[in-house]
Amino acid sequence: MARPPASPEARSVRLLKVGEQVRHIISELLTRQEVHDEVLSAHTVSVTEVRMSPDLRHAAVFIKSLLGADEDAVLKALRTHTAYFQREVGGRLKLKYAAKIKFLADESFDVASKIDSLLSDPRVKRDLGPVESGEGE
Repeated sequence: MARPPASPEARSVRLLKVGEQVRHIISELLTRQEVHDEVLSAHTVSVTEVRMSPDLRHAAVFIKSLLGADEDAVLKALRTHTAYFQREVGGRLKLKYAAKIKFLADESFDVASKIDSLLSDPRVKRDLGPVESGEGE
C-alpha cells in the first residue's frame, strides 16, 4: 500500500529534524576529535547549521571556526575527510540513503556584524531619530 504524500509542513519539519541530527553527529565527531587531522585538532569548529535537501540525499553543513581563525584551512581539512563524515552520519542515522555532505563557511556572523556596524553609524542614527519610550503604555 502506497504511503500518502506528506504535507509540506510535515516534510519541512522532518528536514529540520534530520538536519539537526546531522549537526549533532558532526559536532560530536569534531568535539571528541574522532577525525585524526592536525588542523581540526588545533582549531575549535562550530557547526552552526545543516540544511538538508528535500530528498535527504544532500546536506549543506555550515561551519565557523573560533574567531574565524584559519577558516580556509579548516574547510580544506573538513572537505578532505568528507567521506568519513558521510560514513559516520549514514551509520548513525540509519536512513535509506547516506547524505552527501558539503562543507561551507557560515557567513551569517559576518553579515550580522556588518549590519550592526551600519546601524551604529552616526549618520544612520541621526536618520532614525530619537527613540521614544513609553509607547504602548
